[in-house]
Formats: sequence, C-alpha cells, structure tokens
Amino acid sequence: TMGENTFAATDANFEQEVLKSAVPVLVDFWAAWCVPCKMIAPTLEELGAEFAGKAKIAKVNVDENKATAGKYGVRGIPTLLLIKGGQIKEQLVGVHSRQEIALMITKNL
Repeated sequence: TMGENTFAATDANFEQEVLKSAVPVLVDFWAAWCVPCKMIAPTLEELGAEFAGKAKIAKVNVDENKATAGKYGVRGIPTLLLIKGGQIKEQLVGVHSRQEIALMITKNL
C-alpha cells in the first residue's frame, strides 16, 4: 500500500511523474508477494518525508506495470533506481540500509 510520502508510478504516468520530474525520483520496483519489498517500505516512507520537496519516492508494482519493469530490465526486486533528469544515476538491488538508500538520494540532489 502507498503511504503519504510515496506515490504509485505506473506505465501510464511514469514519463510525466518520473522522467520529467523537476526533482530526483527514487523508484522502488516492488510486488505484493515480495517479503524484502515489505521490509524496506517503512524506510522509504521515512525518506519520502525527510526529502519532501527535494526528491520524490515512486513505487512501481512490477506485476501491474510490466512495460516499465521490462524497459528498465528489472529482474530481482526490490530494485531501487535513482532517476534524475530522465537518466538513471544509481541502482541498488535487494535490501539495503536506510543509510545507503539515503546516500543514494543525497548524492543526486
């Protein structure tokens, strides 16, 4: 489920909300059945609040948005992509610490 500090990015809105975003976007590719995805969800909510106005956090459900997942070659989830100016700047696959994920955002502000 989406919290108040993250938003759902979809095949339909990905270009507008992520690629054309004025601020960097951390994109979390996840699925409802993915246990590690659930583990990092609270961290992403916290970071969404912490970086509000400076960066956005988008969540892409891979089962519902196969075109976007396929375009970025997402195999394992969670996969985190930091997209700035339409370009991938960083990528993390699997469960990472809050510190690592925060650094990924901070480096690209």
